[in-house]
Amino acid sequence: MFSPFIINDKNLFLDRYPINQVNRSLQAWDAADEYLVNYVIDNDLLTDDSKLLIFNDNFGAVTLNFNQNKVHSISDSFISQLGLKHNAEQNNLALENIIQLSSLDDLPIKSDVILYKIPKSKNLMVEQLCQIRKILTSETHFIAADKAKSIQSSTLKLFEKHLGITKTSLAVKKARLVFCQCNPELTNNADTKLGQTYTQTKTWMLENSNITIKNYANVFAREKLDIGARLFIQHLPELTNEKKVIDLGCGNGVVGLSLLKNNPKTQLIFTDESHMAVASAKDNVQVNFAESEANCQFMVNDCLTDIEPQSVDIILCNPPFHQQNATTDHIAWQMFKDSYRALKKGGELRIVGNRQLGYHIKLQRIFGNEKLIASNDKFVILSAIKN
Repeated sequence: MFSPFIINDKNLFLDRYPINQVNRSLQAWDAADEYLVNYVIDNDLLTDDSKLLIFNDNFGAVTLNFNQNKVHSISDSFISQLGLKHNAEQNNLALENIIQLSSLDDLPIKSDVILYKIPKSKNLMVEQLCQIRKILTSETHFIAADKAKSIQSSTLKLFEKHLGITKTSLAVKKARLVFCQCNPELTNNADTKLGQTYTQTKTWMLENSNITIKNYANVFAREKLDIGARLFIQHLPELTNEKKVIDLGCGNGVVGLSLLKNNPKTQLIFTDESHMAVASAKDNVQVNFAESEANCQFMVNDCLTDIEPQSVDIILCNPPFHQQNATTDHIAWQMFKDSYRALKKGGELRIVGNRQLGYHIKLQRIFGNEKLIASNDKFVILSAIKN
């Protein structure tokens, strides 16, 4: 059991979400969270009427320290949103002042303080800074935070470019703060009106096809086909149109799109925990296979939590081995266990993964069987059947 997150005599017992993960060694907050919260409190930046905008708060460590104020919490991660809600409930904290927004929602017009946890994805960071620029004023306090080693000169140049004069704090517990002072010339010349217009989308053609792929900022392999997916789409199962299939952890939907190319009437569910990923997959189906859209569902979900048991014929998955900045296999475990529950008897889970991750051991433990479909020097494609 971790020690509580203690700020200003306020004890928060925080779980990393999902709470039933196998790896319990990962903490739900870090030194950057602590530094950010302490700075706001020590410098009396808030009054009772202050409005806060908080970005990329992984499990609520920042947001829940300020739940007495009006807070908008923005995240692209559905898991993080569930984690914030869970941690509020277990600490008996009211959520009535907290509004959770996705990365696809419009930002509130006015905020007195903007607290920004720097995300792993620099593309997402630039997208968010472009949106923040539209609402930033000379009266707004903007403070970002991350591990000191992650705040490079290139990072600071991005803040300077998009927001204005940028300074950093001293490092405390290997974390550092970044302060930005509004540049009126930048904000007055913001490239769009208020409202969400995405600047960091990428569009490219899927190799050996006429499929156009569009990616929003926070989607894996946003500029080209990743090498694991390249192998995977060469070894997809043969199916008939009446089969129900899930593209689990769909990202931009390239695996499901490759299925639709030959099976346009397949019942296909695209699901991911990233709001931007699911939006990318939906856009890509609309652009490339509009006639198939009625047969498709698009779900922001915690793995397969909202999928009925024994309701699916085939699940296709390229599982991640990280959550935010932490390397971990607990998401893969959950994906495999959820797949076993969701599959009909005789249904198949087919995955692609790096050879060294040992997914065959997990599949054997959960399904009682596994089969090597294909491999190369780096990746394996494995199949498991629910008997």
